[in-house]
Amino acid sequence: MEYKGISIEWLHHDCFVIKGAGVTIFTDPYMVKEKYNSADMVLVTHDHYDHLDVDSIKKVAKKSTVLVAPRDCAEKLSGLGMETIPVKPDEVKIIRNVTIRTVMSYNTNKFRAQGEVFHPKEKGNVGYVFMVGNVKFYITGDTDFIPEMSRIKADVALLPVSGTYVMTPEEAAEAAKTIKAELTIPMHYGSGIGTVEEARKFSKLVPKGMRVEILDSIE
Repeated sequence: MEYKGISIEWLHHDCFVIKGAGVTIFTDPYMVKEKYNSADMVLVTHDHYDHLDVDSIKKVAKKSTVLVAPRDCAEKLSGLGMETIPVKPDEVKIIRNVTIRTVMSYNTNKFRAQGEVFHPKEKGNVGYVFMVGNVKFYITGDTDFIPEMSRIKADVALLPVSGTYVMTPEEAAEAAKTIKAELTIPMHYGSGIGTVEEARKFSKLVPKGMRVEILDSIE
């Protein structure tokens, strides 16, 4: 789809291709089938296999690609021979003329064991708020509906909806109401984790008048 002159494509899961204003950005490449080799920048939210997939990064990247990822991802990315910029929450970077702000991303009520969440706050996982042209995007990473979202403003919000490891459709709807983006796109489903039914449920839960687009996977 196109939004205000910016192309937004969804490969699957949390992997989007965002193109416009002379830049191509891939988010969390995972299980990529085709060889794109077109990314100016790759944004990685954390080190789990379905977000940091080195083979997929190789398929989307080129020699000049800049990789942006939390500090604990550096070792897995070090052998790719590309510039890697380590980040932590609450930083601002200007990369390839793109202003990027890192934000918190963590679980509050999704547990792998008693008292142990899947994505701990102290781990340093990130979401990204970034500008492409005149459009501000927010991709959350794997997170619950967290207080920090009340401070985030974006034109386009990319929100997980599958539950288990991330927000449920109900929680994502609350997040959408808080962020108040002009366009919200559900993600984190359809690649073995969650189904399109969660996305449809989410779209019915957000207030009338809020624009939600359920994209078709292009892979």
